[in-house]
Amino acid sequence: MTRNSTHRIHSEVRFLEGPQSRLKEFLFVLDVMWEFIKGFRILHFVGPCVTVFGSARFDEDNPYYHNARHIGAELAKMGFTILTGGGPGIMEAANRGAKDVGGKSIGCNIVLPHEQKPNPFLDRWVDFKYFFVRKTLLIKYSYAFVICPGGFGTLDEFFEALTLIQTGKISRFPVVIFNEGFHTHIINHIEKMLEEKTISAEDKKMYLITDDVDEAIQFIKSKSSEEIGLKIINKG
Repeated sequence: MTRNSTHRIHSEVRFLEGPQSRLKEFLFVLDVMWEFIKGFRILHFVGPCVTVFGSARFDEDNPYYHNARHIGAELAKMGFTILTGGGPGIMEAANRGAKDVGGKSIGCNIVLPHEQKPNPFLDRWVDFKYFFVRKTLLIKYSYAFVICPGGFGTLDEFFEALTLIQTGKISRFPVVIFNEGFHTHIINHIEKMLEEKTISAEDKKMYLITDDVDEAIQFIKSKSSEEIGLKIINKG
């Protein structure tokens, strides 16, 4: 890890520890603003995106990797730019799928203590210091979300997207939970929330649970046309 990266991470740690001096708080806001501007400049012209979320820890021999690569390819054939967190694993697989069929592939990479490196299947990428800036831009430029097997970060991004759709902060973009077996306990918890009425039955319409790539692609295609009026171009 470079000295500059260490400084950036320590800066965020200090900010989240509580009140700082007014000058330090102001400088932090300027740093965050620059992160957003940098992201806007790179992502503004990349076209309609679908964000694929998932773990960085699966290699190319894993079936989850193969599924994400297939999904990336099929979405790219529809004219979508594949947007990911830019790292390895599921992110790499989706970006790789886009490149397999000549599609566009973009990454929003996060700078971590062990420095996650952008995967080699990106046309362009932007590095972020702050998770919340990165997550906001992954959502801002997307017309659909695919949730593949992952860890805490993937679930954070999944529920952030659902919350924004549920509360009307973003349009009713299609959300796909891919691989029912992996997500069994999350699905059961959602059913528990329905049972306890902390969410409504209407909220179940926000997402599709499937193990079938073709079903996932058709769901995104139909919802993109019906809900947000996006014209789909099928290159396949």
